[in-house]
Parts: sequence; C-alpha cells; structure tokens
Amino acid sequence: MNILVSNDDGILAPGLALLADVCREVGTVTVVAPDREQSGTSHSLTLHRPLRPTRRPDGGWQIDGTPTDCVMLALQALMPEKPDFVFSGVNHGPNMGEDVLYSGTVAAAMEAVTLGVPGIGISFAGSHPETMAGYRDVLVSLVRRVVAVERFPRDTLLNINLPPVPASELQGIKVTKLGSRYFSESLTRMKDPWGREIIWIGGGTITWTGGENSDHLAVAEGCISVTPLHMDLTNYGLLEAVRGWSLEE
Repeated sequence: MNILVSNDDGILAPGLALLADVCREVGTVTVVAPDREQSGTSHSLTLHRPLRPTRRPDGGWQIDGTPTDCVMLALQALMPEKPDFVFSGVNHGPNMGEDVLYSGTVAAAMEAVTLGVPGIGISFAGSHPETMAGYRDVLVSLVRRVVAVERFPRDTLLNINLPPVPASELQGIKVTKLGSRYFSESLTRMKDPWGREIIWIGGGTITWTGGENSDHLAVAEGCISVTPLHMDLTNYGLLEAVRGWSLEE
C-alpha cells in the first residue's frame, strides 16, 4: 500500500513526522509538504510563479508552495503511481467548524479527493507536541481502520480532530457534524515603524455553537471527533426556489 503524507505546518513540523511514522506501520510512505508554514491558505494554488520541488536527504519532498500544490505535484509529477490514501497532518491546532474552509490541512485532503484518492485530515486540538506524540498508538489504530475500508465513499474526506488531553485520558471516539464558531475582536490595529497603519488578523475570542454531536463538543468532552465531509456543497433544498427566479419584473 502506498500512502502520501502532507500537511500545512511545513516539512519540519513534528506532527508531520508523527503521521509519517504512523503510516509506515501500514504501507510505504512518501512525504511531500510545504517548505514553510502554510496555515490558513485553504485550497489555494500557486499560479503566478513556478514551483521548485526539492528532494530532502531523508527522501521526502519539500515544495515552495501551498498544501494543495504539494498534493497535486505529488500525484501528477513526483510519485510513480497514485497513492492508495492521502493523509494530511497532524496539524498543530484544531480544524473544526468553519476552520475546514480555511485550513490547509483539510485542503490537502480535499485535493486528494478531487484527484480520485481518499483523503484524511488529522488535527490535534492542543498546543503541546509531547501530548500529541502520546497519540501514536491511537493513530496507528485509526489509520489501520481507515485503510481497511474496502470502498471509501466517493467525493468524501474525513476530518479528524484529537482532543487536547493525554491519550491516557481519551474518552472515546465520536462521529460528528461540523459545529460553528464566531470570532470577535480578531483584528488588531497598530502602526508600523513609519507610522502607517497595519492590521493583524488573528486572535480574539471564539464562541462555539452547534447542537449534539458537534465536532467541538466531542473534542471538549475528551473524545476524538471524526467528521465525514462531502465535496458537493450544493444546497438541494433551494434548487426549486432558485429555479423559479425570473429576470423579468
């Protein structure tokens, strides 16, 4: 079995090394990842300059581009044949709710699905690499379960979030739906050294909403959240209403 491992935190991220090590338990692993952090780049492509794949001494590839670039180049240029699965992560921080629209981690898995390969994004909702590393055995079990699926659903990716607790305190695993979060006061205004206004995006206060079985509730309860995401964003309930629109007054 051939597995591609990528991420958005960069080629040197501990989470990437952890995931690659885990995936080697079930198959042959190729690592293709950005040469620097690409968090928040979503499903963007580098279109206005060439990309330069660089082979590393450890055999992995680093790309001066986005996570989507990495998966596209891996599948269409760097790997001799398509992998059986693409795993993205382990991201340093959660990817829940609307995060999936911004996340480079999820975008790498999404690009895999777009190119006909099952994609799985994995994130750790904590901030301590030591705690994340303690999930190795759990991740081996999860990866084994994923690759054992005979017919992975088409146009579907899995978004997995590990809770910010030690693996010994894990409360189980839950299949979840996306919650929703709202950022308040996430813009910080300041001056550069020349007195010109600059604005930082980030930080602020997060308010989570979402009912039972939401991803953020599962993680808050110390559970692993597994959210199946579908590539089809169509709101079928509105098709008939929109079909009745007319440009005539």
